Amino acid sequence: MAMFSRNIGIDLGTNNTRAAEGNQLILEEPTVAAIIIAEQKMVSWGKEAQDMLGRVPDTIEVTRPLRNGVIADYEVAEYILRDILRKLSGPLQFFRPQVMVTVPNGITSVERRAVHEAALQAGSRDVALIQQPLAAAIGVDLPIGTPSGNLILCLGGGTTQVAVIAMYGIVAGETLRAGGTSLDEAIVSYIRKKYGLIIGQQTAEQIKIKIGAAVPQIEEQSVEIQGQDQVTGLPRPVTITTGEVIDAIEEPLHAIVETARHVLEKTPPELVSDIIDRGIALCGGSALLRGIDRLLTKELGVPAYLVDNPTTCIVQGAARAIRMHDVLRRNLIAV
Repeated sequence: MAMFSRNIGIDLGTNNTRAAEGNQLILEEPTVAAIIIAEQKMVSWGKEAQDMLGRVPDTIEVTRPLRNGVIADYEVAEYILRDILRKLSGPLQFFRPQVMVTVPNGITSVERRAVHEAALQAGSRDVALIQQPLAAAIGVDLPIGTPSGNLILCLGGGTTQVAVIAMYGIVAGETLRAGGTSLDEAIVSYIRKKYGLIIGQQTAEQIKIKIGAAVPQIEEQSVEIQGQDQVTGLPRPVTITTGEVIDAIEEPLHAIVETARHVLEKTPPELVSDIIDRGIALCGGSALLRGIDRLLTKELGVPAYLVDNPTTCIVQGAARAIRMHDVLRRNLIAV
C-alpha cells in the first residue's frame, strides 16, 4: 500500500499554508479560518475566510490558528490539515499520504507534539517534522551535505529564523518570535500615532507590499489609504510615503538584524569564513521587502541575497526531504 501513497510536504505557516509534492506546489491558502461561535463549527478557511476579516457579524469569528509559527488553536489547525489531505488524497483516502510538516527551529516538545498529533489525526499515514531553515536550505539547493557553512535567514509571517547549516544539520541557530506580522503591526501603530487614524492589519500589509522598503529608495513612492478617525469615528483618507514606512518598521527590522548577528557571533570561525564567501540566503514572504538584502549586508558585513523561490522553498524542501529521510534521519525533529 505504501508504494501507492503520496509524499506531501506541508508548510503550516502563521500567514499562509502551502503543500507540495516533489518540486511542485499543489496548494497555497492563507492560514485563516471562519468559525460559527455558537456551534463551534468551521464554515471555511483560506482565501474565502480571509476575505471575511473585519466584515462579519458577531456570530462568526475569523481567526488565525497559528501564532508566531506554532499552533494556538489545535482543533482549527487539525481541520485545516484534514481538509488539505482530503483535497489531495480524495474523499475515500484508500492510500493515506506520508507527510513532512515544517516547524520553526527551537520550538518546545509540547508544540512539536501538537503539530505531529494534528497531522496524524487529519489522516496521514506517517508524519515527520523538519525545521523550516533546514527545509528551506534543501528547497534552494544549498550544499548542506558538506562540512562547509551555509547561512539561511527565513523571514516568515510569525517568526524570523536564522540558521547555520552543515552536514545536513543546524550548527547554530536562533528563532525570533516576530516576522512580517510585526512589521504590519508597526505600520498600524505608526499611522495611529502620527495621523490619529485607525487602519486594519490587512491595510498595513498592503502598504508594506506596495511602497514598503527597509532602506531609503531612489524613487519615493506614496499611496492613499482610508482609515477611521480616532476622534470622530468617521472615514478619512491619508497619504503614506515610503520614507514613513521605513521609519515605522525600523524597530522590528533592528530586532531581525540583531538575531542574525547573535547567530554569527556563536558560529565557529571556520564556518563564518565559508558564510562570508557564500553570503546569506534570504527566504520567506517578508524577504520580498525592498532593500532588506542591502540592510543586512550593511549591518552584518556579509553579502545577503534573495533566493529564486523565496515563498515556496520551505514547502518544496519539505516535500523533497521525505525521499532524503535516511540521510536526514539524525537531524529531523524527534517527537
